[in-house]
Amino acid sequence: MATVTSTASPQVQSAAELSTRVQDPLWWRQAAVYQIYPRSFADSNGDGIGDLQGITSRIPYLSSLGVDAVWLSPFYPSALADGGYDVDDYRDVDPKLGTLEDFDAMITALHRAGIKLVADIVPNHTSNRHAWFQEALASPKGSAARNRYIFRDGRGPNGDEPPSDWDSVFGGPAWERIGDGQWYLHLFAKEQPDLNWDNREVRNDFLTTLRFWSDRGVDGFRVDVAHALTKDMTEPLPSKADLGAESDNNNGLHPFWDRDEVHEVFAQWRKVFNEYTPPRTAVAEAWVHADRRARYASPTGLGQAFNFDLLKAGWNSGQFRDIITKNLAEAKSSGASSTWVFSNHDVVRHATRYGLPVPGPAGGSQDGAAWLMSGGKEPALDHTLGERRARAVSQLMLALPGSAYLFQGEELGLHEVADLADEHRQDPAFFRNRGVDIGRDGCRVPLPWTRTGSSFGFGSGGAHLPQPEWFGAYAVEVQEDDPASNLTFYRRALELRRELQTEENFEWVEEISPEVLHFIRPGGWRCVTNFGSAPAALPPGTVLLASSPLQNGLLPADTTAWLI
Repeated sequence: MATVTSTASPQVQSAAELSTRVQDPLWWRQAAVYQIYPRSFADSNGDGIGDLQGITSRIPYLSSLGVDAVWLSPFYPSALADGGYDVDDYRDVDPKLGTLEDFDAMITALHRAGIKLVADIVPNHTSNRHAWFQEALASPKGSAARNRYIFRDGRGPNGDEPPSDWDSVFGGPAWERIGDGQWYLHLFAKEQPDLNWDNREVRNDFLTTLRFWSDRGVDGFRVDVAHALTKDMTEPLPSKADLGAESDNNNGLHPFWDRDEVHEVFAQWRKVFNEYTPPRTAVAEAWVHADRRARYASPTGLGQAFNFDLLKAGWNSGQFRDIITKNLAEAKSSGASSTWVFSNHDVVRHATRYGLPVPGPAGGSQDGAAWLMSGGKEPALDHTLGERRARAVSQLMLALPGSAYLFQGEELGLHEVADLADEHRQDPAFFRNRGVDIGRDGCRVPLPWTRTGSSFGFGSGGAHLPQPEWFGAYAVEVQEDDPASNLTFYRRALELRRELQTEENFEWVEEISPEVLHFIRPGGWRCVTNFGSAPAALPPGTVLLASSPLQNGLLPADTTAWLI
């Protein structure tokens, strides 16, 4: 696996150093953020579901990994129609995951370890079990309760047809009819009715929610579907044919994606964030045209926005260079810092994507969708190649200026679980698009902590999604003391990153080979990645870390090295 050339022992941080990191108002600009999907991280009570006490018990692991912050996916009361993104109550903890007291204990322990907490917030929609929606169902047409959501009469003589032919993101119609004949909008699952952000009560209630969690010590928020809040529902509603492709929208006029008015909402949020010392941070999940992403990252708005461009890139040095150059320039123009990510709870793990053959032109991208639909049988997956390339690009990412987002289990080199039986699947995308979309459950399978056991150390009562037998070989216990393991590599990379990361300056170094990317950071920190098929020469300097062993002093194919 990886090779560690420098043998310096990890630095132990003093209480003063930890306090400085916790109070730094700019901590987010170059943070390493570890995403926890709470139901699949660690189970403390043996019910098969990960929980907050389980997370607290694993804080020493997070500390030894060397991350700066944890991004906690939804932990609110939920029926799990969409993995917790269907929220029953925004100011409580799901009883299956713990209590508010457990939350307070967890965040206190994280802060003592010098780790920030970023909470997921889901403002586009509630669950259909939320008290507001239940009140709307029990109230008449035109009532204040219904005005918190988007209700419309149907089309046709008897209102039997939905108000428009729009599709849900998860497949099927975006409208659901209720008993009195009206329809409500749900851009996602029918259990996720969209809120009406033209309603002042909705806006004020979310300001209350932001303060509720900020007062409990939450350091920042990841804003789910940030680009969908405000909508133009002026009738007649356009047809989906009139709308065109979402990716073509770059003028702010789409009825529900990326409207200009959404930034009025986030300007109000920013005022709340700035009430705190240090100010609370936020990062937008905004799948928008590249020309419009910077607005979400504005200092007067959320401050940062995810860029998923590297996540969609193939194994191609030119693609990587163009994406990095463009996003760093975009971040500089907005005053934000960029964000980098290869895996999360919504996509096939990148160790798998990079181990699959690429359809079409060489160096293109592979999202793994066809492989998933085949149950992981076709095309053939090269596990070793995928893990090798995943380490290389992760090391490259950790050298870039900006925030690096890691998804739980990638530090173990985990692959996607493709062969889950239908009866075990939970993702609404699978049920609404059966035969077309297999869903996202394969990256959400609970982590393996030990090499054996009914759930590989996840908990004493099994796991809510079944783990494959091969998980045992990737367990933390197996990798913990192995100097060549993926886990050891990540720990050393994150340790070095913290030591070397200073100003956000960045400079490309031209190479003879177009298949080698080489850039330099302040202090002489060099990152070199070989996307080619033959070994490449390294620049002069001391190799601190390489994602795969060097070959006679040369950088092998599919490998990154850091030098100074």
